Amino acid sequence: MNRQFNITGLCIPTYDYMVDINSRVEAVKEMVDQGQYFTVNKPRQYGKTTLLEALTQRISNEYICANISFEGLGDESFEHAAAFCKALMTKIQISLKESPAGYDKTYIDNWKNPAIDNFLLFDEHVSNMCLKKKVVLIIDEVDKTSDNRVFLHFLGFLRDKYLRRKKGLGSTFHSVILSGVYDIRNLKVKLIGEGVYTPSGQQGHLVNSPWNIAADFLVDMSFYPEDIVTMLEEYEADHTSGMDISRISEVLYEYTGGYPFLVSKICRMIDNNVSWGWTPQGVRSAVKSAVNQIPMNTLFDDISKNLENYLDIYNFIYDILIKGKRRDYTLSNPSIQRAAMFGLIKEVDGSAVIANRIFEIFITDYFTSKDALNRGHGQISGYKGEIIHNGYFDMEYCLTKFTELFREIYPDRERSFVEEHGRMLFLTYLKPLINGAGFYHIESQFTDQRRMDLVVDYGLDQFIIELKLWYGEAAHERAYDQLSGYIKSKGVTTGYLLTFDFRKNKNRTRETKWVEWNSTRIFDVMV
Repeated sequence: MNRQFNITGLCIPTYDYMVDINSRVEAVKEMVDQGQYFTVNKPRQYGKTTLLEALTQRISNEYICANISFEGLGDESFEHAAAFCKALMTKIQISLKESPAGYDKTYIDNWKNPAIDNFLLFDEHVSNMCLKKKVVLIIDEVDKTSDNRVFLHFLGFLRDKYLRRKKGLGSTFHSVILSGVYDIRNLKVKLIGEGVYTPSGQQGHLVNSPWNIAADFLVDMSFYPEDIVTMLEEYEADHTSGMDISRISEVLYEYTGGYPFLVSKICRMIDNNVSWGWTPQGVRSAVKSAVNQIPMNTLFDDISKNLENYLDIYNFIYDILIKGKRRDYTLSNPSIQRAAMFGLIKEVDGSAVIANRIFEIFITDYFTSKDALNRGHGQISGYKGEIIHNGYFDMEYCLTKFTELFREIYPDRERSFVEEHGRMLFLTYLKPLINGAGFYHIESQFTDQRRMDLVVDYGLDQFIIELKLWYGEAAHERAYDQLSGYIKSKGVTTGYLLTFDFRKNKNRTRETKWVEWNSTRIFDVMV
């Protein structure tokens, strides 16, 4: 069977092109060997199910391994302890029956006991089934349940048996692995978000999760260039496309930040569209198509929903991406913790930045659309026919026209207005001009309140633009230095500097000009 780049559910080496995850599997196995209980909590579509299946295949001959999922388990299974225990025993029994390890049939049949209808009886049952046996329980999608009261009782059950085992007082599961987006130790976040729990309500006793026995899960599941190489080498062996594997791996990482779903998604799109080809430009074309794809994939749909549902995350991401405010990556802050849990941000030198370039593109588009609608900026429109000639985007004319429109529409702007809205006004102006043939992204880790680095891809061209506020001639020359260095880091020689000047008595006829600076050319324009 021809293999493919899989973006839905479990990846299997026989059917799918995969990154070599053996080192990660071995790291998790070491935790199992030590008898640890832990949670694999990673963002949606981050390869959790694939990792756990590979682990199951790896350890099934050394342990009795039950790999189950709460996906599709009806709400009735969580209505009371009896229903939960019966559902869990059935799931374990089915998993052991389906295992290629060939576990003893009598042992498998004994896992299901109709007489068990409470946790006290289940306690004794688990002790008997784990006596002199090393049983590993893996539960995927543990945060899929709509009512977590019974599940929280189950966590208490696991904790109690784990502690008793440490005292030599009984048998229990050798290792337990729970997997989901939400960290079980912070299940309160999910309950509050779903309206199941309010801090001042009467359900406070439900959220004190007893999962404090869990070891920290420190296995890095992101795909780095050297990981992506292993997948592309498999593809190249089958297709001989002639790609520069090392270079394409680096470009894929540059846009995806190693997010497993995004890596496979972009590869799949290139594989399905031969006109793009396995080139850096082909990667950019696939990125543009992925971001603008209708209907949205489930990952982007989740991002939109999370931004809509959590105002604190919306404001936090808007501040660091659009306003350029520096925010420490402090996970004790619930908003930052939640944004990190959803995979929206990462830590760079102690600061929170957007997790990857594709997210930067998608979220910037999202904010631009929302801002245009909410603030009524739709009247700022470009002259597309004059700016784009035969597929070439004239960025010089684009910026010149923007300054004219800005002065015409906002002649009496105040400093606070420019600082608050100037960047978004330009993004709103730019978006319809490049739609369909290009995209832009904000380099969030280089953005601050005084500058924003914007990269615009259109066709085969890439434009580097720095947006700044006016802070005097000396600061303006430093902007030349900053932009010149950034231009060189991108492997080009030309850049654009757009400065917002809030001085009331400024010289409105300041010259728009090209500047030669440190072996680069900079188009300097001011509004």
